[in-house]
Amino acid sequence: MRLISWNVNGLRSVLKKGFLEHLSSWKADILCLQETKASREIMEELLPTLNLPYPVRHFHSAERRGYAGVAIFSQREPERVFVPEALARCSSGDEGRGLIQDYGDFYVVTLYVPNSGEGLRRLDLRQGIWDPACAAFLKDLAAQKPTIVGGDFNVAHQEIDLARPEQNRGNAGFTDPEREGFARILRAGFVDSFRHLHPEKRGAYSWWSLRTAARARHIGWRIDYVLISRNLCPALRDAFILEDVLGSDHAPVGIELNLS
Repeated sequence: MRLISWNVNGLRSVLKKGFLEHLSSWKADILCLQETKASREIMEELLPTLNLPYPVRHFHSAERRGYAGVAIFSQREPERVFVPEALARCSSGDEGRGLIQDYGDFYVVTLYVPNSGEGLRRLDLRQGIWDPACAAFLKDLAAQKPTIVGGDFNVAHQEIDLARPEQNRGNAGFTDPEREGFARILRAGFVDSFRHLHPEKRGAYSWWSLRTAARARHIGWRIDYVLISRNLCPALRDAFILEDVLGSDHAPVGIELNLS
């Protein structure tokens, strides 16, 4: 099974930048999207018009128009689809940050974790509410069955995960509380698939600032992950970042699993 996760920074925007062509070439079984930036009404109108190589299309939009939002497209219909209510309550109003597919023998989750923002204005939310709730929720899922989580976690976990750790220490995405929040998820029973297979690989990034043309200079951060519950590690065959794929300020990340 091949799963790819991508923060598209606007589904309608990325559709103008080769999105459908990418999907055809990837041949992924499951596609997790973050930051679709489209209301429920827009998604319901848009998706039937698209020639997507996925017959199954589920999404969860934010109450606020043009903000956040996630989706999962797949080849196989899950037994059920649901929203993580524990996370939906972690902010004022539903920000459309999570969606789960239950395939009977495993879960697939897509997450768009809140950014702490300029001046770390949402760091208290991350540290005190979202990160603990997220770790507890994922731990509960993994206790039920193997779980795969693809998403934008808005944090570089280790110094190896960004180009300039010293200059960014204490900035949004690389504060000690955010890094500890991510570590809490790993302690809850999850594995960073990319780092599991590539423990020493440097210069592997999934996000670049648009403000500074950082992508052209390869000054990036790895803040997008596919996490797997530990019991899936023997099935992990590959973990990758598609850094050459343009259209968003994020690159797609993915895994291949042998679930037979």
